[in-house]
Amino acid sequence: MISPDKLQKRPLSHKKLLLTKWTAVIPQHREKHFLVSRVHDPQLPSDQTIPKNYVELEAVLTKRRYLLLWTDLKDLDRWLHGWQ
Repeated sequence: MISPDKLQKRPLSHKKLLLTKWTAVIPQHREKHFLVSRVHDPQLPSDQTIPKNYVELEAVLTKRRYLLLWTDLKDLDRWLHGWQ
């Protein structure tokens, strides 16, 4: 569980995350900058969507994609909003 003091103060809505930019605080595999490429959409058929409460992050440098709980983006020890 993430402690409340590590969470960003401004609200974060999964509905507005598409195409937002994020910076990994501790880059791995030279991947530092990410873009939210997909979010869970219950309107789509189940074969075209990702799991509930998840977003898909795409690394800008390598184009690798990762699934992540959208609430994990609030952890300031791991993610910063925007490209830093």
